[in-house]
Amino acid sequence: MRVTTADLIRNFGKYSDCALRDPIVITRKGRDRLVLMSVDEFNFLHDAQSHEEPPTEQVPALAPERPKAAGSHVAAGKKARRRGG
Repeated sequence: MRVTTADLIRNFGKYSDCALRDPIVITRKGRDRLVLMSVDEFNFLHDAQSHEEPPTEQVPALAPERPKAAGSHVAAGKKARRRGG
């Protein structure tokens, strides 16, 4: 089942009950955006995924942050002192 965000907001009780049986795709501006599903279904999918081998690539958003360039905090501190006094 697919519903628009606006329709979901207007009829949240109805769709939350439906999502207990089958996942619902929520669209915005005609594009699939989110999925509303029961916590049991989510846990089942999450557990199934955690038993698979991890992906070989890291998702960029989850990749560790790069360390700042050496000395960048020193330069920032000097600028702050100049402005303050």
